Amino acid sequence: MADRRLQVFHAVAKHLSFTKAGEALFMTQPAVTFQIKQLEEHFNTHLFERGHGQISLTEAGKIVFDYAERILGLSSELDVKLKDLTGQTSGPLLIGASMTIAEYLLPQVLGEFSGRFPGVVPRLLVANSEQVQFLLAEQSLDVGFIEGDSLLPSLVTEVVCEDELLVVCAPLHPLAQQETVAPSQLAQHAYISREPGSGTREVTDRYLQKIGIAESLHPAMELGSPEALKGLVATARGFAIMSRATVVKETRLGLLLGIPLSPRLVRNLSVVYFKQKFSSKLVSTFIAFAKERLAVLQASKEPATRG
Repeated sequence: MADRRLQVFHAVAKHLSFTKAGEALFMTQPAVTFQIKQLEEHFNTHLFERGHGQISLTEAGKIVFDYAERILGLSSELDVKLKDLTGQTSGPLLIGASMTIAEYLLPQVLGEFSGRFPGVVPRLLVANSEQVQFLLAEQSLDVGFIEGDSLLPSLVTEVVCEDELLVVCAPLHPLAQQETVAPSQLAQHAYISREPGSGTREVTDRYLQKIGIAESLHPAMELGSPEALKGLVATARGFAIMSRATVVKETRLGLLLGIPLSPRLVRNLSVVYFKQKFSSKLVSTFIAFAKERLAVLQASKEPATRG
């Protein structure tokens, strides 16, 4: 209901970036620039200072930002109140999820939810767990799904299900002969990992540090997605530590092996949200649905283990 130009301005002002605002709003950068230009023409003043590849708010921009926060907040509250009053479960639903959850678990959940509530229009932003949390903190998302626990005290975190991380390697890799892998054995081989900020990377680093072998590993490469990780591991150039959910297909086809660590490495998959967002019937309905379905889906997956 709020002026679209004001929504775009608010996003640019929070990110201080046209590109990042576009990503958060699922818009192209030229479209963002056009909306800002229209708003500046409407107020007949510049709202941003531009220079040296950076932007900042002008004095007029700071005033508009203060009002935009209040206007957009009231507009959102009005939408929620009226939809709840009329019993509607409809409208846009902005979801952020880590790559593992977004690519291997959420698609089926979103399909089932849309079938039950055809008036809902889900929009899924795929990012690592750290980015999802920061977007939620900026209220650019309604709900998020991350690996591990939230870093931000402003967010509510609820565990959805457990997920085991396995040593993943090619059938010709030396580790492929093991039934389980002791962490000390990993130091003898090249390690291919996810990028910093990834939930998988964070949980793995914590495990290896606790065991006391983090400094003994031989990092060969950092990659930004599970698919890239699997492609490189399949060449037998090293091993990775990955969610069993990401390698179910490859292990069934015999392209990769997933071997449990000893002691096992198990993490939580969590849903995160703001308390005030949970008061929305749409958001609360989706969270309850997703928690139930994700738990069932994870429980039904066959362990991606050797043999």
